[in-house]
Amino acid sequence: MDFETSMENLTSVCDGHCDCSPDPALLANFKRAIHALGGKWKLEILFALMNGAIRFGALRRSISGITQHMLTTQLRELELDGLVSRNAFAEKPLRVEYELTDAAYGLLPAFKEILSWSRLYGEARLPSHET
Repeated sequence: MDFETSMENLTSVCDGHCDCSPDPALLANFKRAIHALGGKWKLEILFALMNGAIRFGALRRSISGITQHMLTTQLRELELDGLVSRNAFAEKPLRVEYELTDAAYGLLPAFKEILSWSRLYGEARLPSHET
């Protein structure tokens, strides 16, 4: 099954007589991406960092409802996955900024597509999860 072709056409190439299980390598890549981006706050954090480096406090204020502990945890995971870099400046008081890595900036087209999908799908159909 040609993944890109069938996804682009949104058609099924299976006639019921084939093994339609995904290619194991393709599935492994997909799982790796989902793991790196999965989590209640990761996509919001990445989106908030799309305009450049930001200090921890400003980042926390920009994401309504996130706790300090959860933001720290999610940032550490994003850093381990190579999507966010942490820059500590030797100042008093210590200044720490977070920014996207080049790998995370590669998500910009996907974010644009998600925003387009959201606008097309309509605000009335998508629940707001604001707290």
